[in-house]
Amino acid sequence: MGKIPPSFRSAIANPHLRNPSSLLPSQNPSSSKPHHFPKKIPSNFSGKSRKPQQQEPRTPNPKSLSLFRSPSLQDAKSVFNSIVNSSNGSIDLRFHNSLLQSYASISTTNDSMAFLRHMMKTHSSFSPDRSTYHILLSQSCKSPDSTLAPIHQTLNLMIAGGIGPDKVTTDIAVRALCLAGRLDHAVELIKELSLKHCSPDTYTFNFIVKHLCKCRALSTVYSFIDEMRSNFGVKPDLVTYTILIDNVCNTKNLREALRLVSVLGEEGFKPDCFVYNTIMKGYCMLNRGSEVIEVYNKMKEEGVEPDLVTYNTLIFGLSKSGRVTEAKKLLRVMTEKGYFPDEVTYTSLMNGMCRKGDALAALALLEEMEAKGCSPNSCTYNTLLHGLCKSRLLEKAIELYGVMKSGGLGLETASYATLVRALCRDGRIAEAYEVFDYAVESKSVTDVAAYSTLESTLKWLKKAKEKGQAI
Repeated sequence: MGKIPPSFRSAIANPHLRNPSSLLPSQNPSSSKPHHFPKKIPSNFSGKSRKPQQQEPRTPNPKSLSLFRSPSLQDAKSVFNSIVNSSNGSIDLRFHNSLLQSYASISTTNDSMAFLRHMMKTHSSFSPDRSTYHILLSQSCKSPDSTLAPIHQTLNLMIAGGIGPDKVTTDIAVRALCLAGRLDHAVELIKELSLKHCSPDTYTFNFIVKHLCKCRALSTVYSFIDEMRSNFGVKPDLVTYTILIDNVCNTKNLREALRLVSVLGEEGFKPDCFVYNTIMKGYCMLNRGSEVIEVYNKMKEEGVEPDLVTYNTLIFGLSKSGRVTEAKKLLRVMTEKGYFPDEVTYTSLMNGMCRKGDALAALALLEEMEAKGCSPNSCTYNTLLHGLCKSRLLEKAIELYGVMKSGGLGLETASYATLVRALCRDGRIAEAYEVFDYAVESKSVTDVAAYSTLESTLKWLKKAKEKGQAI
């Protein structure tokens, strides 16, 4: 409860070959009698379980499977020789690249390069293109070598073949290095390629900026941006500034976020809806509802049209800061603008109502939500469960827990803890153990968290009884 919802906020017969494997419709109430809970979780419920759902098995793509049983270079050469000797027609470039890709997936970078040379020597009609060398480049970026030597080796081979690195080459190398956790090497390489060959495009530049924001100091990110601008003419764009604003908002540095917005304007960019939503989210994190409204008003003054995320962020921020009445008024505003409340909207309102101690009103909102054809999600149920327990409406909470359990819904840590404590406080220890068992079995709460919560609650209960305190 209280977390910002996620919505705020890419066959050859040979002994050495491996065989390749081939808004929801409105629900009419069954009676005119009001109800707070559904009999069961609907079958079309999107958040039925907190556990990762098993995907249907898919037929694997043969290109994604290694055609080789062994990383042996000699075996790979034998495979290729047999293909060439048994082929009645010409073998196209795509097949050569597929074969190289398959071998590179299990071999070393040096052996892959040697295999490429063998293919060129054995089959004279084969002429590698840029995509061929990019296969080796991706492999060299994943090399355990602590230097850029394998990458330089690949780039040199590429240049010797008459093909110079381009923006795509830079993008492939930078992304592979970042995904391999080699961020410093990615920064070093992008500067080198910018100096010797060509500057990266904005997609590559923003990709590396985003990764720098995740694990480097803000000063380091700014230094990188300034260096790329002054030395190679790579200028930050609107996406770059949005990444930076989002990063400083996540660290609750709203002053810096607003400075970046002013810089953005000086650079000739107009903040878009996403930028404003990002700043509003930052104020929500600081529980500053008034500033959220100010950003919203500024957004409208600048002629930027709010979207569903804007209204959900507003409602979340106001609800979190206790301004539920204002938040509810926005439901009418957003509907008039053509945006209909979704599960995030309703859950945010329920959150605010529960925070104010009005869990029954939040429960009534669940009924309204369902009547309008909007299905609650897991966060909705957990928010209500937490609120009901906090308001000491234990019977209602147990009833809601039963609905969640029957539908396979997991318990979030906060709602689990409040329910266990409420049960123990009421002397219903056996039921508390049952909730503990379900939390562990459903894997929605870690074993350690589930056990420590139950244990600490029982210890507190024992001490309270010994001292004769009211529970």
